Amino acid sequence: MELNNEFEVDRPISDAWALLTDVERIAPCLPGAQLEEIEGEEFRGSVKVKVGPITANYKGKATFIEKDDVNHKVVLRAEGRDARQGNANATITATLVSVGSGTKVSVSTDLAVTGKVAQFGRGVMAEVSEKLLKQFVVNLEAKVLAEGSAPSASPVAAAPTSPVPTQEAADHSEPTVRRIAPTAPVEPVDLLGATGAPLLKRLAPVLVGVLALFVVMRWLRRRGG
Repeated sequence: MELNNEFEVDRPISDAWALLTDVERIAPCLPGAQLEEIEGEEFRGSVKVKVGPITANYKGKATFIEKDDVNHKVVLRAEGRDARQGNANATITATLVSVGSGTKVSVSTDLAVTGKVAQFGRGVMAEVSEKLLKQFVVNLEAKVLAEGSAPSASPVAAAPTSPVPTQEAADHSEPTVRRIAPTAPVEPVDLLGATGAPLLKRLAPVLVGVLALFVVMRWLRRRGG
Protein backbone atom coordinates (compact mmCIF):
# COMPACT_ATOMS: atom_id res chain seq x y z
CA MET A 1 0.00 0.00 0.00
CA GLU A 2 1.13 3.57 -0.65
CA LEU A 3 0.99 6.18 2.10
CA ASN A 4 1.63 9.90 1.61
CA ASN A 5 2.36 12.44 4.34
CA GLU A 6 3.78 15.92 4.72
CA PHE A 7 5.26 17.97 7.52
CA GLU A 8 7.27 21.17 7.92
CA VAL A 9 10.54 21.87 9.69
CA ASP A 10 11.44 25.33 10.95
CA ARG A 11 14.88 25.23 9.37
CA PRO A 12 16.37 26.36 6.02
CA ILE A 13 16.42 23.56 3.46
CA SER A 14 20.21 23.02 3.72
CA ASP A 15 19.98 22.52 7.50
CA ALA A 16 16.84 20.37 7.22
CA TRP A 17 18.49 18.16 4.58
CA ALA A 18 21.58 17.59 6.71
CA LEU A 19 19.41 16.80 9.72
CA LEU A 20 16.86 14.50 8.11
CA THR A 21 19.50 12.40 6.33
CA ASP A 22 21.36 11.89 9.62
CA VAL A 23 19.68 8.60 10.59
CA GLU A 24 21.73 8.22 13.75
CA ARG A 25 20.48 11.54 15.03
CA ILE A 26 16.80 11.29 14.14
CA ALA A 27 16.25 7.58 14.87
CA PRO A 28 15.41 8.21 18.57
CA CYS A 29 12.58 10.48 17.39
CA LEU A 30 10.82 7.66 15.52
CA PRO A 31 8.08 6.12 17.72
CA GLY A 32 8.93 2.53 18.65
CA ALA A 33 12.32 2.57 16.86
CA GLN A 34 15.79 1.87 18.22
CA LEU A 35 19.02 2.13 16.21
CA GLU A 36 21.58 -0.54 17.17
CA GLU A 37 24.31 -0.69 14.51
CA ILE A 38 25.67 1.31 11.58
CA GLU A 39 27.80 -0.16 8.81
CA GLY A 40 28.53 2.25 5.98
CA GLU A 41 25.14 3.32 4.57
CA GLU A 42 23.31 0.44 6.28
CA PHE A 43 21.49 1.05 9.55
CA ARG A 44 20.34 -1.86 11.72
CA GLY A 45 17.87 -1.80 14.55
CA SER A 46 14.35 -2.66 15.57
CA VAL A 47 10.81 -1.29 15.64
CA LYS A 48 8.30 -2.44 18.25
CA VAL A 49 4.61 -2.54 17.28
CA LYS A 50 1.70 -3.47 19.53
CA VAL A 51 -1.71 -4.70 18.31
CA GLY A 52 -3.92 -5.41 21.32
CA PRO A 53 -2.19 -8.13 23.36
CA ILE A 54 0.24 -8.92 20.53
CA THR A 55 3.63 -7.19 20.42
CA ALA A 56 5.83 -7.55 17.36
CA ASN A 57 9.52 -6.62 17.41
CA TYR A 58 10.62 -6.11 13.80
CA LYS A 59 14.39 -6.43 13.65
CA GLY A 60 15.94 -5.40 10.37
CA LYS A 61 17.86 -2.81 8.42
CA ALA A 62 17.46 0.39 6.42
CA THR A 63 19.67 1.41 3.52
CA PHE A 64 19.95 4.57 1.44
CA ILE A 65 19.37 3.60 -2.18
CA GLU A 66 19.33 7.20 -3.45
CA LYS A 67 20.52 10.47 -1.94
CA ASP A 68 20.31 13.51 -4.23
CA ASP A 69 21.98 16.45 -2.46
CA VAL A 70 21.13 18.85 -5.29
CA ASN A 71 17.40 18.17 -5.57
CA HIS A 72 17.04 17.24 -1.90
CA LYS A 73 15.51 13.86 -2.53
CA VAL A 74 16.30 10.69 -0.62
CA VAL A 75 15.06 7.11 -1.00
CA LEU A 76 15.40 4.66 1.87
CA ARG A 77 14.70 0.92 1.78
CA ALA A 78 13.70 -0.64 5.10
CA GLU A 79 13.20 -4.35 5.80
CA GLY A 80 12.12 -5.90 9.08
CA ARG A 81 11.04 -9.30 10.35
CA ASP A 82 9.43 -10.62 13.50
CA ALA A 83 9.91 -14.37 14.05
CA ARG A 84 6.26 -14.87 15.03
CA GLN A 85 4.30 -11.98 13.52
CA GLY A 86 5.57 -11.70 9.93
CA ASN A 87 7.47 -9.23 7.77
CA ALA A 88 7.37 -5.50 7.06
CA ASN A 89 9.08 -3.88 4.07
CA ALA A 90 8.98 -0.28 2.97
CA THR A 91 10.49 2.00 0.35
CA ILE A 92 10.41 5.55 1.70
CA THR A 93 10.90 8.55 -0.60
CA ALA A 94 11.32 11.98 0.98
CA THR A 95 11.53 15.24 -0.97
CA LEU A 96 12.35 18.60 0.60
CA VAL A 97 11.31 22.03 -0.75
CA SER A 98 11.80 25.50 0.70
CA VAL A 99 8.70 27.16 2.17
CA GLY A 100 9.42 30.68 3.38
CA SER A 101 12.18 30.42 5.98
CA GLY A 102 11.41 26.74 6.61
CA THR A 103 11.22 23.45 4.73
CA LYS A 104 8.31 21.24 3.68
CA VAL A 105 9.01 17.51 3.66
CA SER A 106 6.86 15.23 1.49
CA VAL A 107 7.09 11.55 2.37
CA SER A 108 5.80 8.72 0.18
CA THR A 109 5.91 5.21 1.66
CA ASP A 110 5.36 2.02 -0.33
CA LEU A 111 4.55 -0.37 2.52
CA ALA A 112 4.04 -4.14 2.55
CA VAL A 113 3.22 -6.02 5.77
CA THR A 114 2.23 -9.58 6.63
CA GLY A 115 0.90 -11.15 9.81
CA LYS A 116 -1.20 -9.55 12.56
CA VAL A 117 -0.55 -5.95 11.54
CA ALA A 118 -1.79 -6.70 8.01
CA GLN A 119 -5.40 -6.94 9.32
CA PHE A 120 -5.66 -3.16 9.11
CA GLY A 121 -6.78 -1.75 5.76
CA ARG A 122 -5.17 1.11 3.88
CA GLY A 123 -7.44 3.72 5.47
CA VAL A 124 -6.50 2.77 9.02
CA MET A 125 -2.81 2.43 8.17
CA ALA A 126 -2.89 5.91 6.59
CA GLU A 127 -4.33 7.33 9.82
CA VAL A 128 -1.69 5.50 11.85
CA SER A 129 1.16 6.80 9.67
CA GLU A 130 -0.16 10.37 9.91
CA LYS A 131 -0.36 10.24 13.71
CA LEU A 132 3.05 8.60 14.05
CA LEU A 133 4.59 11.19 11.74
CA LYS A 134 3.09 13.97 13.85
CA GLN A 135 4.60 12.36 16.95
CA PHE A 136 7.94 12.11 15.12
CA VAL A 137 7.84 15.86 14.37
CA VAL A 138 7.00 16.62 18.02
CA ASN A 139 9.95 14.48 19.15
CA LEU A 140 12.19 16.05 16.51
CA GLU A 141 11.40 19.55 17.73
CA ALA A 142 11.86 18.62 21.39
CA LYS A 143 14.92 16.38 21.16
CA VAL A 144 16.88 17.67 18.15
CA LEU A 145 15.80 21.07 16.87
CA ALA A 146 15.86 22.51 20.38
CA GLU A 147 19.54 21.57 20.63
CA GLY A 148 20.53 23.70 17.63
CA SER A 149 22.02 22.68 14.31
CA ALA A 150 25.27 21.18 15.59
CA PRO A 151 25.21 17.36 15.28
CA SER A 152 25.48 15.44 18.52
CA ALA A 153 27.83 12.47 18.71
CA SER A 154 26.19 9.24 19.82
CA PRO A 155 28.16 6.96 22.13
CA VAL A 156 29.52 3.81 20.51
CA ALA A 157 31.03 0.67 21.88
CA ALA A 158 34.76 0.89 22.53
CA ALA A 159 36.95 -0.72 19.87
CA PRO A 160 40.46 -2.12 20.34
CA THR A 161 43.31 0.13 19.25
CA SER A 162 44.90 -0.90 15.95
CA PRO A 163 47.71 0.48 13.77
CA VAL A 164 46.79 3.17 11.26
CA PRO A 165 46.10 1.36 7.95
CA THR A 166 47.94 2.21 4.76
CA GLN A 167 46.00 3.90 1.91
CA GLU A 168 45.95 0.63 -0.04
CA ALA A 169 44.52 -1.26 2.92
CA ALA A 170 41.96 1.49 3.54
CA ASP A 171 40.75 1.32 -0.07
CA HIS A 172 39.99 -2.40 0.25
CA SER A 173 38.78 -2.49 3.84
CA GLU A 174 35.19 -3.32 4.74
CA PRO A 175 33.04 -0.63 6.43
CA THR A 176 33.44 -0.66 10.19
CA VAL A 177 30.42 -1.71 12.23
CA ARG A 178 29.56 0.90 14.83
CA ARG A 179 27.49 -0.35 17.72
CA ILE A 180 25.16 2.24 19.22
CA ALA A 181 25.06 2.26 22.99
CA PRO A 182 21.57 1.29 24.24
CA THR A 183 19.36 4.09 25.49
CA ALA A 184 16.23 3.91 27.64
CA PRO A 185 13.83 1.04 26.79
CA VAL A 186 11.66 1.86 23.77
CA GLU A 187 7.89 1.65 24.17
CA PRO A 188 6.09 -0.22 21.33
CA VAL A 189 3.82 1.69 18.96
CA ASP A 190 0.25 0.85 20.01
CA LEU A 191 -1.67 0.61 16.72
CA LEU A 192 -5.01 0.09 18.44
CA GLY A 193 -4.31 3.09 20.65
CA ALA A 194 -3.41 5.17 17.60
CA THR A 195 -6.51 4.11 15.66
CA GLY A 196 -8.97 3.50 18.49
CA ALA A 197 -11.57 6.15 17.66
CA PRO A 198 -11.37 5.84 13.84
CA LEU A 199 -11.51 2.05 14.07
CA LEU A 200 -14.55 2.12 16.33
CA LYS A 201 -16.18 4.65 14.01
CA ARG A 202 -15.73 2.26 11.08
CA LEU A 203 -17.07 -0.67 13.07
CA ALA A 204 -20.12 1.23 14.38
CA PRO A 205 -22.37 0.56 11.33
CA VAL A 206 -21.47 -3.12 11.51
CA LEU A 207 -22.29 -3.29 15.23
CA VAL A 208 -25.60 -1.48 14.67
CA GLY A 209 -26.47 -3.94 11.89
CA VAL A 210 -25.68 -6.92 14.09
CA LEU A 211 -27.77 -5.46 16.93
CA ALA A 212 -30.72 -4.83 14.59
CA LEU A 213 -30.51 -8.37 13.23
CA PHE A 214 -30.46 -9.73 16.79
CA VAL A 215 -33.60 -7.72 17.70
CA VAL A 216 -35.46 -8.88 14.57
CA MET A 217 -34.55 -12.53 15.20
CA ARG A 218 -35.80 -12.33 18.79
CA TRP A 219 -39.05 -10.71 17.60
CA LEU A 220 -39.59 -13.45 15.00
CA ARG A 221 -38.95 -16.14 17.59
CA ARG A 222 -41.54 -14.64 19.91
CA ARG A 223 -44.05 -14.43 17.06
CA GLY A 224 -43.37 -18.02 16.15
CA GLY A 225 -43.73 -19.14 19.76
